[in-house]
Amino acid sequence: MSGCVWGAAPLLEALGRLWEVQAPLGSGSSASVYRVRCCGDPRAPPGAVKEFVPPPPRPGPARRPGARPPAADCAEYGFRKERAALEQLRGHRNIVTLYGVFTNHYSANGPSRCLLLELLDISVSELLLHSSNQGCSMWMIQHCARDVLEALAFLHHKGYVHADLKPRNILWSAEEECFKLIDFGLSFKEGNQDVKYIQTDGYRAPEAELQNCLAQAGLQSETECTSAVDLWSLGIVLLEMFSGMKLKHTVQSQEWKTNSSAIIDRIFASEGVVNSAIPAYHLRDLIKSMLHCDQGKRASAEKALCSPFFSIPFAPHIEDLVMLPTPVLRLLNVLSDASLQCEEEYEDILEDIREECQKYGPVVSLLIPKENPGKGQVFVEYANAGDSKAAQKMLTGKIFDGKFVVATFYPLSAYKRGYLYQNLL
Repeated sequence: MSGCVWGAAPLLEALGRLWEVQAPLGSGSSASVYRVRCCGDPRAPPGAVKEFVPPPPRPGPARRPGARPPAADCAEYGFRKERAALEQLRGHRNIVTLYGVFTNHYSANGPSRCLLLELLDISVSELLLHSSNQGCSMWMIQHCARDVLEALAFLHHKGYVHADLKPRNILWSAEEECFKLIDFGLSFKEGNQDVKYIQTDGYRAPEAELQNCLAQAGLQSETECTSAVDLWSLGIVLLEMFSGMKLKHTVQSQEWKTNSSAIIDRIFASEGVVNSAIPAYHLRDLIKSMLHCDQGKRASAEKALCSPFFSIPFAPHIEDLVMLPTPVLRLLNVLSDASLQCEEEYEDILEDIREECQKYGPVVSLLIPKENPGKGQVFVEYANAGDSKAAQKMLTGKIFDGKFVVATFYPLSAYKRGYLYQNLL
């Protein structure tokens, strides 16, 4: 832990339980996030603590009337603001869950306010890094777009604007098998915007950009930022997922301001983009509907969910199943056709695989199809994604019956329905 935030021992007491601080997950200007696990209960799922840390006090003259409040007050305000938003938005599957709040009395700079949150997995930002400029699969883009739009439709209905939607703030939930929105530090109730500088460079809507410029000049903007700013940000995120490119400099260029539609067309027509197929043009039109410079013409989250893009069935690529954890593990290159045909050998191998897989957690079910689709593949369902992730890490590359094992995850929802994807390339 940097600076021994939690004292000499990396432990903290929250909600009547003792938690071990395992690793830092990230930090911002006013808060840091840590991975934690409940002590004394190894089966309890890990969590995340977001600590709003006041900086050390600086000696100096008394604050002038009208001056900015001290950083300690900003940390307290940020905590109260995010807590209020998460409490009012609690219960939606595509919004990070707030478990509770507490005060850490052992912080280096005095008591600090903390949020105890569900721990999520890989972010869209990390997925983009792994895409190697090739772009994400249509399955992943569709999955992310639908999940985030569902979250936005809900929070906009509640009167909230997220105001900082970007790849780092969209994370995968391995347990619920969906993407979730995090970080409501800049969020506000529509019509009651309490901060001038919203959104992040590269994902900032034109009206927010104008507002920021005017605020820097000490002027008031006549245009109010609405929930439409979130749709703009999501449009940029989806365009980056499709192209595999960071578009910050593109969206800040004069060419974009003059004719963004032509640039979007060029990206979708590019030979370097793997996904240039007919269904991609439904995605192109969806993205264009989010990126109107006139916020009044921008699609709402509810309207965007009606796009024909969401009616197209896509299958995940094998890279998707390696990157996105679920409670189900899929083992490849384990069984030969001969093993499947000999019942006695099949049963022995089945027992060996079950015994090996149970080293990483209780196995809920195990399936080895003898016919296509899925012939010879091994599907192992664990009680939780944590066990599945541990097994995937240890079993990948292991030699079984003279063959190197390939271990990926598999959608729990598809597995439960008995649906085995035939094409995962």
